[in-house]
Amino acid sequence: MRRTTRRTASGVLGTAALILVAGCGPNQAAGGFPPPPRPALVGAKTASEPEDLPAITPKPRQIRRTSPDIPIPERVQLRTGQGVDEATKELVRRTFESAGAQHVDSGEQGNDAGNTALTVIVGTTDDPMVTQSLKAADVTVTAPLPDEGYVLTVEQRDDGGLVVLAGNDSSGAYYAAQTLLQLAGGGKIPGVSIVDYPAAPLRGVVEGFYGRSWSFTERLDQLAFYGAMKMNTYLYAPKDDPYHRDRWREPYPPDEREKLRKLVEQARRNHVRFTFAISPGQSVCYSSTRDRDALRQKMRTVHDLGVRDFSIAFDDTYPLPTWGCSEDIARYGVLSEATAGMAQADLLNAIQRDFLDTLDGTRPVRMVPVQYSEVRESPYKQALREQLDPRIQVMWTGTDVLPAAISTEDARQARAVWGRKVLLWDNYPANDFDKTKGRLLLAPYDKRDSGTTDELAGFVLNPMNQASASKPALFTAADFTWNPEGYDPQRSLRNAAEFLAGGDEATAEALRVLFDVEHYAASWTGEIWQAPAPELKRRLDIFRTKWATSDRKEAIAELRSYAKRMTDAPATIRKGVVDSRFVSDIEPWLDALQIWGQALASACDALDARVGGNEREAQARFAEMRNLATQAEKIRTRPGTTREQGPIKIADGVLDAFLREAPGP
Repeated sequence: MRRTTRRTASGVLGTAALILVAGCGPNQAAGGFPPPPRPALVGAKTASEPEDLPAITPKPRQIRRTSPDIPIPERVQLRTGQGVDEATKELVRRTFESAGAQHVDSGEQGNDAGNTALTVIVGTTDDPMVTQSLKAADVTVTAPLPDEGYVLTVEQRDDGGLVVLAGNDSSGAYYAAQTLLQLAGGGKIPGVSIVDYPAAPLRGVVEGFYGRSWSFTERLDQLAFYGAMKMNTYLYAPKDDPYHRDRWREPYPPDEREKLRKLVEQARRNHVRFTFAISPGQSVCYSSTRDRDALRQKMRTVHDLGVRDFSIAFDDTYPLPTWGCSEDIARYGVLSEATAGMAQADLLNAIQRDFLDTLDGTRPVRMVPVQYSEVRESPYKQALREQLDPRIQVMWTGTDVLPAAISTEDARQARAVWGRKVLLWDNYPANDFDKTKGRLLLAPYDKRDSGTTDELAGFVLNPMNQASASKPALFTAADFTWNPEGYDPQRSLRNAAEFLAGGDEATAEALRVLFDVEHYAASWTGEIWQAPAPELKRRLDIFRTKWATSDRKEAIAELRSYAKRMTDAPATIRKGVVDSRFVSDIEPWLDALQIWGQALASACDALDARVGGNEREAQARFAEMRNLATQAEKIRTRPGTTREQGPIKIADGVLDAFLREAPGP
């Protein structure tokens, strides 16, 4: 969505409570997870639980230690039942093979596991084999799981270990397998039982920013990443795809169709709903049979590639003095907010009822309105609220194009003004506007109330031009949208560093330094809602206090230690991050970070010399500091990689301010 100066733009599952009771009888269940009036929002450990529970992202709703850890043996018997697709089977197989199993013997439902040290059962909760296996593990789920929910239990037995992955549906089974992948490390599986399910029905990404779109390879990688993070939605809406907007009536050329087909297949394998967006609003004649047929035909060709989810976008189609065709003038009269809403409702209803309803497997279309933000009433919104098919989903960016915060009440008001739950198009961490010039947005997803998951149809984030560099923010958003009550932004961001580092702690620490100096978010109006470099600022504040009140040598030594971490972080990241695309995305920022770290180290050397009475040496080191800062400030973003070009920003307003004040009066 374009950020314009003219901003007239203005269900979570309600199933019964569920309880997991592992290794206890009915009378003991009262001391476990209490049944609330809706699915339990339990993620944090209680005081009575052991401290050795594994870290899993997204954080599960309920996890209990139920058994000692089980070593992964040479041979694993894998038995799959109903609702298990090939992607899930392959994921479980690869998990055990990478964890040390030499043989993973596959079998269908009912096969004898034989003499094996570990049996793994995968299926859906309506499969008799799965229910019997849960019963054998002494695990009870007292109410139906929500959509995409799952139970995972690990039990040590006299005749070997038992692992059961039970999904409410095919996606639930797949998400159980993704959790197993995180558990099975170090040659063993923790003995835990988990009940888990998402808060938001739709969780994912909209590729809707301006500037360079992602490449085909980047999109393949992103779709695999979404599956690993239990995100189920990808909305394809790249602004520089000419067949998305300017040439929307034209079919894709054969080579582009083949790429789309492969992307749709990659999405399906990773249990991601590939949503194809088309934006006809700048030239469509709403009343034209020819244009309606062109829209249907364009959507049909994509449906033939496997797409089952569609979006029709009218965002950033600026108000015109009149209709674009005589048919609309005759049908709707004078162009106004109300008649524009009527025309769009008519078009969307026709596409839904006369086209999508005739196709197998499609879901209701989504639409992006002209007034896509705010919660104020308008004739346009009233027309859509009253005339748009209630099944059609409306997308909303929040109380502004990029709001500093979204409260539960904001979401509730949006639901009221549109007459339905809206799908949040969140423009964080997009960096395609002037307030983000020269920056990566590596702060965690934040300032969205946990209660918004009850009032919204879901969340899709509009990421950065840099695909892999968007992963930290998307990682944390996946954590929030799955389990908002258990979400801790800083913990989730630390886990994102571990993820990108492949578990190497030195690399993760280096990434945390980078995340801090690129910790930033601003609203469209310029309000900073994620302050720059909070950790560096904390350390500089400590330095200032010690410098004024206590041992200056100690203060300098502590700050010099952090300056070294900043200087060394780029080399560690280049060497240790497992995602080479991430490193490529952030190269200019790594170059700048190293030099800024050296500048801070020179400031420490200068202050040290001053404390020792060597003012001549101090001035030389201050000059060195200034030269390094000037050198760092000359590093710019790469042409063509970011929409807004400019000097690279590293902890701006924090580090540069400190270096200016360091020489003193």
